[in-house]
Amino acid sequence: MTGPEATPSFRLAYVPGVTPTKWVRIWNERLPGIPLTLVQVPADGAQDLLRAGDADAGFLRLPVDGTDLSAIPLYTETTVVVVPKDHLIAAVDELSVAELADEIVLHPLDDTLPWEGLPGRPAVERPATTADAVELVAAGIGVLVVPQSLARLHHRKDLTYRPLTDAPESRVALSWPQEKTTDQVEDFIGIVRGRTVNSSRGRAGAEPAARAKAKDKPKRASGTGAGKGARGGSGSSGGARGTRGTKGGAAPKRGKPRRRP
Repeated sequence: MTGPEATPSFRLAYVPGVTPTKWVRIWNERLPGIPLTLVQVPADGAQDLLRAGDADAGFLRLPVDGTDLSAIPLYTETTVVVVPKDHLIAAVDELSVAELADEIVLHPLDDTLPWEGLPGRPAVERPATTADAVELVAAGIGVLVVPQSLARLHHRKDLTYRPLTDAPESRVALSWPQEKTTDQVEDFIGIVRGRTVNSSRGRAGAEPAARAKAKDKPKRASGTGAGKGARGGSGSSGGARGTRGTKGGAAPKRGKPRRRP
């Protein structure tokens, strides 16, 4: 259906390792009339997907190429090395990149880490995907360095992982085409940033906040009127001040007149 009667929708892309469940749940609670569709996309295809208009916004890994896409950095992931459970590395709590010098470190074509120089010894061939690299690790051919979320995504009972203290880190961001910052995109930005439904900065919350301010005005006017009434009851312009200065708001008592000798 097209035209003004078409039901609005929101398409959210996400790369492997990102779990948008929490934000999707909040969206469905706040905007039940606007269906949200999830679009899973490879890490190296997220930006092209947004530029092609096949998603309204998406969770991707930085950096973003060019200036046509806006991005809000959300969090930075811990980098880990994936090894077989019987590997010597599995006996330590954490290690440095230098300690991988004698290891064959697999470098898949869809690697998301910003390496300046690859650690360890290179494999004969680069695996096509991270999933393929995990299979090679399980076969004892090498080790794999990835963001922790990908290690969890490709978890196997015969593998484990340990943090790398000085390895490059992957940053996850919410991104969307800059020229297509729609109302739905603004709504989702508010959700991701943790704005409440009544937040004046959120599009959905702006109207309730304005109504709340409007309701405050009669209360202030009513309070002023009460003050005038108090002054009128005292019989003088200073009566209100005298009333506020006594305990319990009662009017001050007048002393008995003295008798003349």
